[in-house]
Amino acid sequence: MKTDLYINGEWREGSEGQRFDVFNPADETVLASVASAEIADADAALDAAEAAMADWAARTPRARAEVLRKAWELMTARLPEFARLITLENGKAHADAIGEATYAAEFFRWFSEEAVRADGLLTHAPSSGARIMVQHKPAGLAVLITPWNYPAAMGTRKIAPALAAGCAVIIKPASETPLTMLALMPLLEEAGVPAGLVNVLPSRRTGALVDHMLHDPRVRVVSFTGSTSVGVKLLHGAADQVLKPAMELGGNAPLIVFEDADVDVAVENAMIAKMRNLGEACTAANRFYIHEDIAEAFTTKFTAAMAALKMGNGLDKDVDVGPLVNADTRDKVAAFVDDAVAKGAEIRLGGVKPDGPGFFYPPTVLSNVPDNADCLQDEIFGPVAAIQTFTDQDAVIAQANDTQYGLVAYVFTENMKRGLKVCEQLEYGMVGLNRGLVSDPAAPFGGVKQSGLGREGGHEGMLEFMETQYISASW
Repeated sequence: MKTDLYINGEWREGSEGQRFDVFNPADETVLASVASAEIADADAALDAAEAAMADWAARTPRARAEVLRKAWELMTARLPEFARLITLENGKAHADAIGEATYAAEFFRWFSEEAVRADGLLTHAPSSGARIMVQHKPAGLAVLITPWNYPAAMGTRKIAPALAAGCAVIIKPASETPLTMLALMPLLEEAGVPAGLVNVLPSRRTGALVDHMLHDPRVRVVSFTGSTSVGVKLLHGAADQVLKPAMELGGNAPLIVFEDADVDVAVENAMIAKMRNLGEACTAANRFYIHEDIAEAFTTKFTAAMAALKMGNGLDKDVDVGPLVNADTRDKVAAFVDDAVAKGAEIRLGGVKPDGPGFFYPPTVLSNVPDNADCLQDEIFGPVAAIQTFTDQDAVIAQANDTQYGLVAYVFTENMKRGLKVCEQLEYGMVGLNRGLVSDPAAPFGGVKQSGLGREGGHEGMLEFMETQYISASW
């Protein structure tokens, strides 16, 4: 298990010799002691990235694509290894971990195909008569800051498009889960990624380290996935150098089930929208709005599905629900439940923190949740479903939109005309229509309002790491 900094293709102790512990959330034991990067290490990584990028950007798109394709092949062959490491440091169940590893690897394949499609434009200006030539060029060094909830996928979702575009990167993984990203580096070496092109800097001094890099004139892109509050701070820092920001921030996803929905389909997909990654996802369904006519039928079936989930150590392949990532996350989830119950919500399932080691919290269903419950205003980030009922379509759309966030929403109805109309009225960057899963490497992932700027995945994901150049010519 690699636990040092990865700079210029080498494993290094931090410049000041500092280290920090990474814990297993299932039993609270120490998994590893990891090197903690300091400012001097960031400078070394920037130097390495700058030196490596010139040759990489000059390579043909096909040459870059072949390296990314090889990375996909190698990671796909090692999915169980990555899944195990994800579970060890993050806690998620085996099936979720395999799902993440597969999803993470797919970004290498998708962007190996996109690398050769940075299409430009040649046209004739109608008024001036000049030729308008447009091309996309690598933007420059990119700083990537990834969260703990998807230790592999949030890294590959940024690394792959950056490399496809011709950029070099420095990655700051979350302190709770740095091991998966470190484990990816030997694989990238084997795939042919040159030394210095990808550098990994775990650190307990995240704020100072990232701020230093954002004020280095060689850095031109900052890509962050995490909370809105941290994203706002990074945007302030990025403004000083006018960096290109890609921000995937918080969410407060509504899940709307109309009276004409297929209840079984809605329940099946609501389980995915709520319990994928144990609810520790910005895309997790947070507010359930169920039409009054089918509310009891939906709630009864959904509660039964939640009750059937087995909780335990995610390394056990029979387990559906692992621990939350740390004590603070678990305690925040418990506080949301306690607040809702104190204000009048009814516990249909769960709601009691178990004894013993590990940061576990059981699948929980709350009905009759009042409008003033804290869990309706903020991300729960745990296995808790907060259910309300509605009768009026326009009112529920207004209620769904009544948030500072706008990442993803979910809609269930058998009437596609109604469904598409509702989707257009929802102020969200993504909508799942009769689906509980929207994440896809081939789709532009991102939100509106305070859920972020820019898109990851799809063709748009590579353009986040490119600048558009226009040439006006005459001949």
